[in-house]
Amino acid sequence: MSSPVLLPGATGLNGSGQQTTLGVMGGGQLGRMFVQAAQAMGYFTVVLDPDVISPAGLVSHYHIKTDYLDEQGLTQLLQRCAAVTTEFENVPAAALVTLGAARPAAPSADAVAIAQDRIKEKAHLARSGVPVAPYAVIESAAQLTAVADDLLPGILKTARLGYDGKGQVRVSSRADLVAAWDALKNVPCVLEQMLPLVAECSVIVARGWDGTCVNFAPQRNLHRAGILAVTEAFDGNLPAQLAEKAVQAAKNIAEELNYVGVLCVEFFVLQEGSPERARLGGLVVNEMAPRPHNSGHYTLDACDLSQFDLQVRTLAGLPLVQPRQHSAAVMLNLLGDLWPENLPEHAASDPAHMTARGTPRWQQVLALPGVHLHLYGKLKASKGRKMGHLTVTAATPEQARTTALAAAEILGIAPF
Repeated sequence: MSSPVLLPGATGLNGSGQQTTLGVMGGGQLGRMFVQAAQAMGYFTVVLDPDVISPAGLVSHYHIKTDYLDEQGLTQLLQRCAAVTTEFENVPAAALVTLGAARPAAPSADAVAIAQDRIKEKAHLARSGVPVAPYAVIESAAQLTAVADDLLPGILKTARLGYDGKGQVRVSSRADLVAAWDALKNVPCVLEQMLPLVAECSVIVARGWDGTCVNFAPQRNLHRAGILAVTEAFDGNLPAQLAEKAVQAAKNIAEELNYVGVLCVEFFVLQEGSPERARLGGLVVNEMAPRPHNSGHYTLDACDLSQFDLQVRTLAGLPLVQPRQHSAAVMLNLLGDLWPENLPEHAASDPAHMTARGTPRWQQVLALPGVHLHLYGKLKASKGRKMGHLTVTAATPEQARTTALAAAEILGIAPF
């Protein structure tokens, strides 16, 4: 379905005189930031999420507290909204089929279905002409036995429902591979050859209903235990030729999907002089996410349009203009590990990490120049849970890094 132009503050559906309402499937922090961006522009918002205290549901005008495939919930969503988006890729594609038949839905069910399945994703990337790590599909014992020797050592990844390092096992030998597939309950998987990497990066693009496509400059990312820890966003964080190649690859992927919405593509940067780099080029695609992305949160503070502003514009059929970054930025993820109840005993008793009233040392961090704190409204901090992020903006990359390192030291985050 193509999108009409849905203006903020305009007459609602069926001439009801209500504010135009935009819907989002999913109530996590990405949904929360979409809701806040939409509300800032004058839209009403409705969230469908089963969690009664979901971060997005707590700030939205309406919160439908049902499962994603609940027929009554989907009917309520359609009655409320003029268009619908999604905040995470594991929303059932079947629900988006239902919604997309009646309302503009971005991204489409087809695009989300591809991103939900690594096997389909690899095939799509091949059609887009974008290099990926050498891989094998493993859906049966016969395919497991037939894996080529040169794919080891590698990483075995479940085809579905993997994120933040979940559903992934490193394997060095055939015995490791067999044990890992058994540990993953013999579900369909992809085995990717382990490559010599020097960095990871991502590119966020936004593509409209009319095919207009804009992008943010590539972000350089650091992951720890499979979870994004640090994003650095400034000129020179990657060689110019690689940065240009990454942007073009992300746009090609979006074009091949006929994608509408915000799309993030994650890349591996291969080691200079390695045979793999000579064979595959400087970049290979890791995966894509059909939504705004953790690595793009810095755009809230460092750019004239954030990734969530662009998500609103693509959904509503509003003009897309190339976003401009006005400040160098470093973003730190704030995981539940930083909260006192999750600190190791020695750290919790160390005065350097003492907190007031059971929270991290926000007062000291906010005394640093250019610091922007974003907490997601989650009521329980647990290890590995994304509770918020901290963005440091500055006139130069050096200033941003220096301040970010100071903030990291105050909070007990490992240096980078």
